Amino acid sequence: MIAKILTEMFDHAGVTVNGHQPWDIQVHDDRWYRRALQEKNLGMGESYMEGWWDCSQIDEMICRLLRGGLDDKLKGTLRYSIGFIPDILFNLQSRARSHLIAKQHYDLGNDLFFSFLDPYHQYSCGFFESTNDLNQSQEHKISLILKKLNLSARDHLLDIGCGWGGLAYYAANRYGCKVTAVNISQEQLRYAREYCKDLPVYFHEGDYRMIDGRFDKIVSVGMFEHVGRKNYRTYMRVVHRLLKDEGIFLLHTIGNNTSTAHTDPWITKYIFPNSSIPSLRQISKSIEKLFIIEDLHNIGPHYDKTLMAWNDRFQQAWPMLNKRYDDRFKRMWEYYLLSCAGSFRARNIQLWQIVMTKHGFCVEQPSCRF
Repeated sequence: MIAKILTEMFDHAGVTVNGHQPWDIQVHDDRWYRRALQEKNLGMGESYMEGWWDCSQIDEMICRLLRGGLDDKLKGTLRYSIGFIPDILFNLQSRARSHLIAKQHYDLGNDLFFSFLDPYHQYSCGFFESTNDLNQSQEHKISLILKKLNLSARDHLLDIGCGWGGLAYYAANRYGCKVTAVNISQEQLRYAREYCKDLPVYFHEGDYRMIDGRFDKIVSVGMFEHVGRKNYRTYMRVVHRLLKDEGIFLLHTIGNNTSTAHTDPWITKYIFPNSSIPSLRQISKSIEKLFIIEDLHNIGPHYDKTLMAWNDRFQQAWPMLNKRYDDRFKRMWEYYLLSCAGSFRARNIQLWQIVMTKHGFCVEQPSCRF
């Protein structure tokens, strides 16, 4: 009965269980039916890691399931729903817990990340304007961000959540400006300091709530997803305190179409612990009486291309990576990359670049066309 219910749901979304299309799912263990019905994406992801099913195009399968509304039709069990209670009741992204994401994800090892990232090591959405090349797309993304900030050699730029220092390097090297970069990942900072050692870039390890100083421009790329809804207002107040009155702030973040109190349970458990994807409503509320939005640019479709390029490179690098990581990790990582690509393709999630100022100064923006 459960197998029939789930098969009919998948079929309605254009995915055939044990079908012949590349986006059809091939079931190897019948326990998958109950697991997927009761635990939604948590069950889908974990059962894939365990080898219970396969699919040649996971990205397209996820896209079709989301466009078919399956995420709303699969309600999950009470046990599944109880898992969201900590997100609702507690501040899981407090200062004391802020290093958890670095320990579980960003400190996994530079060999893993550098196997699929571009030379600037940008672990965020590229901008594929007039190119299909990942490396060029990431350089285009950095260039677009710095143009929106109207960066100049006179500026002191603050990079909150600087990753491996790629944007800081580009800004200091191309514009000649001073950069202060803050991160909580020791592994990333160790590399970034060496990478930028001959440039006016100064790295600090610590939580964003501990930053001091005054800055002409502030940028945050792919970090706001780790702030948590209970801290959105606090984060914006920190940025407001740090930004000079005539300054510009650019927030580059994945965005949710709806306001929620939790994120995908599989992503939270295996990839980004305690992550939270903000909606425009949540962001807007967090900046009231602090900032004016000068420009809002959705480049979400470019994340689909970025993730597919990352997966291609990850698969090519696997013969070297498998000396350190096992097959279960491989299946986890490819499910992460491909399921996220499918989510962006279905327009279930977005990627926003939001330019803000304190007092509404006239900021000339570059073209925001795709």
